[in-house]
Parts: sequence; C-alpha cells; structure tokens
Amino acid sequence: MRIVVLAGGIGGARFLLGVRAYAREVGAEVTAVVNVGDDLLLHGLRVCPDLDSVMYTLGGGADPERGWGRVGESWTVKEELAAYGAEPTWFGLGDRDVATHLVRTTMLNAGYPLSAVTEALATRWQPGVRLLPATDDRLETHAVVEVDGARRAMHFQEWWIRYRAGLPTDRFVFVGADAAKPAPGVLDALGSADLVLIAPSNPVVSVAPILAVPGLREAVAGTPAPVVGVSPVIGGAPVRGMADRCLAVVGTECSAAGVGGLYGGRSDGGLLDGWLVDTTDAGTTVADVTVRAVPLWMTDTDATVAMVRAAVELAGSGRAA
Repeated sequence: MRIVVLAGGIGGARFLLGVRAYAREVGAEVTAVVNVGDDLLLHGLRVCPDLDSVMYTLGGGADPERGWGRVGESWTVKEELAAYGAEPTWFGLGDRDVATHLVRTTMLNAGYPLSAVTEALATRWQPGVRLLPATDDRLETHAVVEVDGARRAMHFQEWWIRYRAGLPTDRFVFVGADAAKPAPGVLDALGSADLVLIAPSNPVVSVAPILAVPGLREAVAGTPAPVVGVSPVIGGAPVRGMADRCLAVVGTECSAAGVGGLYGGRSDGGLLDGWLVDTTDAGTTVADVTVRAVPLWMTDTDATVAMVRAAVELAGSGRAA
C-alpha cells in the first residue's frame, strides 16, 4: 500500500506520526508532500519551517512543549544577533536549528535542489517516511496588508509571527507559484498512490500553497486513489494556531463543513472523496463527499493512528469500493 500525505505545519507533522505508525502495522509506504510556502531567507540562511517541523517531529528531535523547533534548544546566536541590532528580531533561530539551515544553505548554494537537500538532511533524522517538498522552486506565501493607510505585501511569516495575524489583509499571494514545477517524485507518488490523505493542516496557508504549484491540484484531483481529508477545525475552532483568521481572508466559515467545502468534492470539480470530522461535528455535510465523524484530537500516537485507520476505512467504503 502506498500512502501520500499533503501536509504542512505542526498539525501535519503530528498527523504524520500516526500515519507512519499505521504504515508500519500494515507494511505501507508513506510519502509526505510538504508545504514550502513558509520558507524564507534569514541572515543569509534558507529556513524551511514546515519541512523542518516534519523532519524533527518524525525524527524525535522536536520540542514537545513548544510544538516547534528543537528540544533542548539554546539561543546564543539569537541573543548575539540582537546585540548587533540585526533584523529581523521577530523570528528567532535556535542554535541547534541554525546548524540545519547552514547545511541546507551550503548545499543549495552548491547547486543541489531542495528535494535532494531534504533527502540528505533526512539521513540523519530517519523520519521513516519519504519527505518531498512540493517544489524545488521558490514559492513564498505573502499577505497583502494595509499598514499606515498603504497596501503592501509582506511574507506570511512576518504577518503570522510578528503581527500575530492582526494586520488587516484581504488576500494571500503565492509568490513564484506560476513558474514553479512539482519537485521530482511528487507527481509519480500521486499517480501511483493507493490513498491520498490531506492532513489537518491549515487549508489556506499550508495546503493551498502545495496545490498552487502548477499540476499538483490536477494530480490530486486526477489520482486513481481515493482522497480523504481530515478537518483541522473542531467545534468551530481551529485545533491549533490561527487558521480561523486565514479562513476569514478567503471568505470561508471556520467550521468542518466550511473547510470541507473549500476543498470540495471530486465529482464536483474539487478534491475530496471522503472527509473526516470530529464527533463534535457529527451531522456535517459536504456536497458530493462522504463524511464520517470520529475523534480527531491527536492526544497521542494511538489516537492519531485511530484517525488514520478511520480514513483508510472511509476510503474503502467510498470511491475506492
């Protein structure tokens, strides 16, 4: 069995822990196609927050309390940069984390594509799944904001971290998406998958940038495998983060039904065959999509494995049956 997961952020990383555990039970292979829209250049270093969150989480190196960054992190470099007055000060790079970015940036500058660099970094962490960036090309999510009466675009990370998503914005732009190409292996993975899962990641700024790469939305919609998504919203509130603010920007209700409708049913030109919602949201309907309610709180790996098992069962009862 071959499983492909579209993922980004901490929610996607934690979901992949359950996917990996399930895959080991049944002998399945897992490929994670990961968002790169959060990537940015800081102090000359290429930082890939979502790829690193997935890699550290699956490799046992993520900080379980913060949910991001490295466990046992120290901040000497950040403090020294602040002493120099070096900007930006709103995004902190931990000392252990800097090593990852140094290796990545050195390899990228030597001409290796991001997919090859990610594979090389993963040899240390042994994540147990194949990690693929959605694209090797530059793709950054920017928010169009209004500051002091003037409109301008800023990197999503600045809007999200520095301003806590508090600046008025009316749209997100995926800079570079038009010219990007799927990273090597991504289209092949989708074309040969037995199941495609959309993780409970932020649908607007984690999943949408993946789908913005030319050919990827079409590949997901056209895969012969069933496509099952997992709601990142429970009881009208995002499980983590500020996805409600992102959903508001694109005019989508912050609900399991709203996000399911945003993805849409495959028979109606969308992506989904099945949609998992929490038991709190039992009764949710999405046009042309089979909806099932199961517990969705990822309290531990066993709970997440149960979610994945429910997604597999839903896939078998729907389009794949």
